[in-house]
Amino acid sequence: MAKKNEIIEVKIEYIDFPNKGIGNFENYKVIVKNALPEQVAKCKITKKRDGKLEARLEEIKEHAPYEIKSGCSHFDLCGGCAYQNITMEKENEIKENQVLKLLDDAGIKGFKYDGIEISPVINGYRNKCEFSFGDTSKDGELALGMRKRQSFYEVVTLNDCNIIDKDFTNIIHCVLNFFKERNVPFYHKMRHDGILRHLVVRKGAYTGEILINLVTAKDINFSLEDFTKELLSLETQGKICGILHTENDSVADIVKSDKTKILYGRDYFTDKLFNLEFKVTAFSFFQTNTKGAEKLYSIVKEYAGDAQNKVIFDLYCGTGTISQIMAEKSKKVIGIEIIEEAIEAAKENAKLNKIENCEFIAGDVLKKVDELTDKPDLIIVDPPRDGIHPKAIGKIINFEAPEIIYVSCKPTSLARDLVIFESNGYKTKRVMCMNQFGRTSHVETVCLLVKE
Repeated sequence: MAKKNEIIEVKIEYIDFPNKGIGNFENYKVIVKNALPEQVAKCKITKKRDGKLEARLEEIKEHAPYEIKSGCSHFDLCGGCAYQNITMEKENEIKENQVLKLLDDAGIKGFKYDGIEISPVINGYRNKCEFSFGDTSKDGELALGMRKRQSFYEVVTLNDCNIIDKDFTNIIHCVLNFFKERNVPFYHKMRHDGILRHLVVRKGAYTGEILINLVTAKDINFSLEDFTKELLSLETQGKICGILHTENDSVADIVKSDKTKILYGRDYFTDKLFNLEFKVTAFSFFQTNTKGAEKLYSIVKEYAGDAQNKVIFDLYCGTGTISQIMAEKSKKVIGIEIIEEAIEAAKENAKLNKIENCEFIAGDVLKKVDELTDKPDLIIVDPPRDGIHPKAIGKIINFEAPEIIYVSCKPTSLARDLVIFESNGYKTKRVMCMNQFGRTSHVETVCLLVKE
């Protein structure tokens, strides 16, 4: 009889989203994160309930026949990637199977599946990374990079990484050495003491502009002027356009601003999507794979069809990228986003691109849709990972738009929301997956819904 803390061996049969390997042991369904189909995993049972066992991966006893060398020195430790050790073809297969299974299990059937697209750039594609300060092991030396797999505290300092820009790793080591030399401690999440919290680096894929934001506790014991000089002395392929310092005394382990100060340059970087220019501020949402986003938004444009003279709602619009891309032929586009800073950036970007038929509203979609008086011909929703608030879905449905395009970054949320749309008169007609973030467990999905 299986019991907690028992070590077992399990043959992995398939993967549930996002990276949960599923096997069977003594008639129990076993869930093992970071295991692949056809692997035999040695794992430790951590939970037992409802006929299921949750287990922590200890060792791969037998590898899958399709595995390849990862090409990343941190892959076995780092929690940033899931699929460095398989081909892109196998990764695509896993991701589209996950999406299609979730939709099928939810009863979403009868749509035209248009396959899976892949980002035109699969190496060094990330234009933003939030790196954490911590220690390499308990009471070990200072580290800066990604959290270790299955670890709450420990951090892997990135010496190389297949999905981030080379400038990012150079900046990591410059910053890390600066603080090591001065014995500046990291902020301990449980004790709530220390100073260093996060380092956020963003870079324009087309412009090469780099924006660096150091996030610390309010009280610091080092010179921000010296920190700035150290970064500006670093040789980079891109050009540093801004260095910021953000104070965050929240107990939550998130990048949050109590106060942000410009140490050098400006508080935004610029980049392009298609033929449009965008100013992206430190806390604004902007797709983290610029060239992949162009491919994703091309799918949206295809599903939208002829937008001539249409009124379009772009809900959860971020800095207004989709809004401005769709504005060219449409009559009017109205974008809503809860982050005020992003809306201000969207308005500036519209002016920058000389687009006059976009209106941007700051606020919660759940509340702000009540204020809209226009009747939409098309609604585009691109919500955060948790999907659309159930009450907001009801309000969106009440507009009775002939078509809705749902852009999803989390297929479990998508499947849940599509059930509500379909039970209220919409039918899912087309679905396409987009592997925008290769080597990770993430997958984008675009769906066209038609009012019946």
